[in-house]
Amino acid sequence: MTETPYSGELDTIYDELVQMTRLVGSSMNRATQALLDADLPLAESVIDADTRIDELTSDIEERCLEIIETQHPDAEGLRVVIGALRIASSLERMGDLSEHVAKQARLRYPRLSIPVQLRGTFAEMGGLAEAIVSKTGSVISTRDVSLAADIARHDDEVDRLHRELFTIVLSPSWSYGVESAIDVTLLSRYYERYADHAVSVTKRVITIVTGAPYGGVTLG
Repeated sequence: MTETPYSGELDTIYDELVQMTRLVGSSMNRATQALLDADLPLAESVIDADTRIDELTSDIEERCLEIIETQHPDAEGLRVVIGALRIASSLERMGDLSEHVAKQARLRYPRLSIPVQLRGTFAEMGGLAEAIVSKTGSVISTRDVSLAADIARHDDEVDRLHRELFTIVLSPSWSYGVESAIDVTLLSRYYERYADHAVSVTKRVITIVTGAPYGGVTLG
């Protein structure tokens, strides 16, 4: 982006966005462990830590609005600032989804929220979530949009596992009852939406870097 009087402030905003990716990545990683191990203290720590993510979102919003109100950025500057606002919103939602996973683990404690037979599937979804948010953070910090293809591939894998879990809970051989089916379905949806928000963030960065309309951006 062209150098402007508020470039330093934008650098601070993007540093905070990268920090948010690290926080939401840690949050989902720990929420997944709490889910897999029925670890109540770990689940509680994820829930408590969401406050920091919300605080960063508020700070970014205030900084962006101040730039708009006091600096009157041109079209390019507005694209960057509004993109940052929307990225922060998506990252905040990713933190919320991690919190939902932790709350589900807390709800069923001391029992597991998922059948033991599905533990490997949710561990895989957690690993994919960790990978996708790590690469999303790299995209934000470096503006290297070549990582978009990897993010799209991880998202496709999460979608595949999400569909597989739906097939399993709807199968006549499902023997764990309605409550467990609902738990598995909700949890799978949380991971699927988490990955979708990472894709949205990446598309926003591509829009900022290239100027292409968000609706026309593809990652493949």
